[in-house]
Amino acid sequence: MSSTVRLRLCVMMFLQFFIWGGWFVTMGSYLAANLHASGAQTGLAYSTQSWGAIIAPFIVGLIADRYINAERLLGALHIAGGMLMYALFNARDFGAFYPYVLAYMILYMPTLALVNAISFRQMAEPARHFSAVRVWGTIGWIVAGLVISYLFAWDSRAGISQGMLRNTFLMCSLASFALGLYSFTLPRTPPQPRSAGPQQLARLLGLDALVLLRQQNFAVFFVASILICIPLAFYYQNANQFLTEIHVTNATGKQTIGQMSEVLFMLAIPVFLRTFGMKMTLLLGMLAWACRYLLFAFGNAAELAFMLIIGIALHGVCYDFFFVSGQIYTDSKAGTQHKAAAQGLITLATYGLGMLIGFSAAGFIDDLYASDGRHDWRSIWLYPAAFAALVSVLFAVTFRNEKVAYDGAAATSGGRA
Repeated sequence: MSSTVRLRLCVMMFLQFFIWGGWFVTMGSYLAANLHASGAQTGLAYSTQSWGAIIAPFIVGLIADRYINAERLLGALHIAGGMLMYALFNARDFGAFYPYVLAYMILYMPTLALVNAISFRQMAEPARHFSAVRVWGTIGWIVAGLVISYLFAWDSRAGISQGMLRNTFLMCSLASFALGLYSFTLPRTPPQPRSAGPQQLARLLGLDALVLLRQQNFAVFFVASILICIPLAFYYQNANQFLTEIHVTNATGKQTIGQMSEVLFMLAIPVFLRTFGMKMTLLLGMLAWACRYLLFAFGNAAELAFMLIIGIALHGVCYDFFFVSGQIYTDSKAGTQHKAAAQGLITLATYGLGMLIGFSAAGFIDDLYASDGRHDWRSIWLYPAAFAALVSVLFAVTFRNEKVAYDGAAATSGGRA
């Protein structure tokens, strides 16, 4: 892979995740403050990510893998996404907002697989080279948060009251148009010959990997993956609204500390797997969610603000130690025949089923502890803290420790920044 191609792929990744991080983080704050959405409505808006994740394999596998170049489909989806982002910018109530965000996420989620596919096809050794390209996606997410908080101050108290967060959709609309047009200049990535019919569809959805559930350890991991995504949804849906509501300054910018820690802890995964084994690494990831929510429950924007910062910084442990290590574990258990299907099954279970339940639960609990436009955040955060702790205990009791060979290959499929 030439340096020019590498640079072009890095720009693609930067824009891909700049777009996602530029509106998804602050959507909860915007909906509550400016569209007067309830917790249930906010949960409904965030659950569009899960529906997008469920539908994505059909779009990628049944269209991109058979009929159209990946870079062309990527361009078309982002141009259509730019139009939908502009429609979100103009939406004035939740009834108008929801259909557009649902349509947008159905189009956006498949692009995560497309940017990976375009990158992999240019690399002789993806396990060695992909991480250096993928990290620019995380940088794009970080830059989006810093722009919102420190360049434009759209998430300041004054900005939120004036509806300035609405501009995030305009910013991401422009970025989506830019990536859509740029995509047509990317290296050609034509479809590769694949089998068609029901068997292919089963592989796309990961259904032929269900045979792995006969292994007790993998079955325990599979169930734990679904369950831990329920408290995970509380962070994505509530964190920005929580921080802005308790008057943390530059909340969106501060949340990028989580992505910075993600990059650092990614480097620690091989060390932890070799030293402590898979069980302890996964368990630390789950316990970190419980610790994070306890820090949110008892921290504040004044003398205990450091607790909030630590909670945000735990994102690297929360995400990398469970989800990235989980991808490695899944890859090691699947064998050659079921590698892709097993990753698809876990993605469908976590970002699809698990987070779909989680967003609904978060919306219900938010409404339970809402009054006069304010929330009892301590009570809200204690729910996912307790649930994550319970899942951790059940996992610790039922999962047997395993040593897993790590060569870096399985860590290259991550979705979120």
